[in-house]
Amino acid sequence: MPAITRDDLAALDATDPLARFGERFELPDGIIYLDGNSLGALPKAVKERIARAVEEEWGHDLIRSWNLHDWYTLPGRAGDKIGQLIGARPGEVVAADSTSVNLFKLLAAAVKLRAGRSVIVSEPGNFPTDLYVAQGLGELLGGIELRLAEPNELAQAIGDDTAVVMLTHVNYKTGRLHDMAAVTRMAHEAGALMLWDLAHSAGALPVDLSGAGADLAVGCGYKYLNGGPGAPAFLYVAERLQDDIRPPLSGWMGHAAPFEFDIDYHPAEGIARNLCGTPAILSMAGLDAALDLMLEADMAAIRAKSVALCDAFAALVEQDCAGHGFELASPPAAMRGSQVSFRHEQGYAIMQALIGRGVIGDFRAPDLMRFGFAPLYIRHVDVFDAVAILRKIMDTRAWDAPEYHARSAVT
Repeated sequence: MPAITRDDLAALDATDPLARFGERFELPDGIIYLDGNSLGALPKAVKERIARAVEEEWGHDLIRSWNLHDWYTLPGRAGDKIGQLIGARPGEVVAADSTSVNLFKLLAAAVKLRAGRSVIVSEPGNFPTDLYVAQGLGELLGGIELRLAEPNELAQAIGDDTAVVMLTHVNYKTGRLHDMAAVTRMAHEAGALMLWDLAHSAGALPVDLSGAGADLAVGCGYKYLNGGPGAPAFLYVAERLQDDIRPPLSGWMGHAAPFEFDIDYHPAEGIARNLCGTPAILSMAGLDAALDLMLEADMAAIRAKSVALCDAFAALVEQDCAGHGFELASPPAAMRGSQVSFRHEQGYAIMQALIGRGVIGDFRAPDLMRFGFAPLYIRHVDVFDAVAILRKIMDTRAWDAPEYHARSAVT
């Protein structure tokens, strides 16, 4: 295979249909940002929208903004925008709370909808908070078993005692991609519900919840959706299930008539019953603006560029950093999300050295270096330049400086 050159990648940038989006993000000069799978970059429109929400809506119009600026319906409006990115119908998604809180809501609802079944099936490689929430729900309710199985053993783990199968669509460590339709069908054949965590999928690759027949889903707004740190999350409930759910967190925003201040809870119709407390309007406004930007881009083009960026990065590391101890931990493109991970026994120190030289990825214990590729603001030549910096770090053993071995609280 011929060596990949910077000119090869520059040629791809010259014909990139997504190139125009790069200038619509705030990115510091001299930074190659390969951590959009953990925190998306700042869209300029988000900064402007939050400033308007603070200065005009809150600052000038005060509480009147719930009506004047339609704050009240923002969770549903933002939810419908997310729905367009994940294959949901209007009225099946709402933006609210955090991923963990939404997961608790939907797991509890799923267990109740499958009365007589007591097992939640997941995998040991799922994101830990998902497993923690399931464990906490089991302790709260009693009699609930969390059964973990490797992806190739799910068929054996899902049985007539399974209430819900809970999986993350794209593995947070390796980027491995589940076959959503096949696994959902497997759950349904056993009479179980299927709940997907789309944290590493939404905005990064085509998702078709409706086509797959999924029942429930959650996801966050701060990764590929670029809503900002701690941005509101979202939840999805298929329309066919919405009237059957009795929310376990029955807050006033999920009430059928919240401003009648009835002392008894009566759930709202449809997806709105899954709301709980007052929405965080400033964060919600930022997410809403970021979603408008996402909806301008063609998802097929996003996926095609994602595959090209990831493939080029993996090939360049193999080409230019051979002999330095890197082990590719991510599967081929058809089975991978929008990230590439490598194992290395000195992964933490190497990543700190990269960050110190302007290439920002992240590290996951015990030895994984993660590189996320957000096609709206990463260029093809950025991939070449990042690997050139990595090669220099390895050739000179720059990673072995003491400051790069000191562990920070957040990795």
